[in-house]
Amino acid sequence: MDKLEQVKLVKERSGTDARKCMKCGKCSGRCPAYNEMDVKPHQFVSYIEKGDIDKLLNSKSLYTCLSCFACVERCPRGVAPANVIEAVRQEVIRVQGENKIQAEKVPEMIDETIPQQLLVSMFRKLNK
Repeated sequence: MDKLEQVKLVKERSGTDARKCMKCGKCSGRCPAYNEMDVKPHQFVSYIEKGDIDKLLNSKSLYTCLSCFACVERCPRGVAPANVIEAVRQEVIRVQGENKIQAEKVPEMIDETIPQQLLVSMFRKLNK
């Protein structure tokens, strides 16, 4: 599948009109994972708008995003960066043909400080 088709799929899956983004950065300013992200929420929207998906497909931010939707709440134009991130994540999983985290590996990563909600969220994100 070529890059233009991938961008089109991401736009369709996200249900977000990236052209509505006015590049104010309020979504990124509200993001609790901002400091850990190599591509910020507003940049996901911007790259999709430009049709540049390569950087997004290789971004660690896909798995840093907490899916808390703080970016969606903060946007004055109704753009949903979290939906774009989720759609790109789905495309990566489709391209890879597998999930980023295997169920067998989870017990090695958990300890008593990790909330169960995080584990449920992780499987919801990564097992589509």
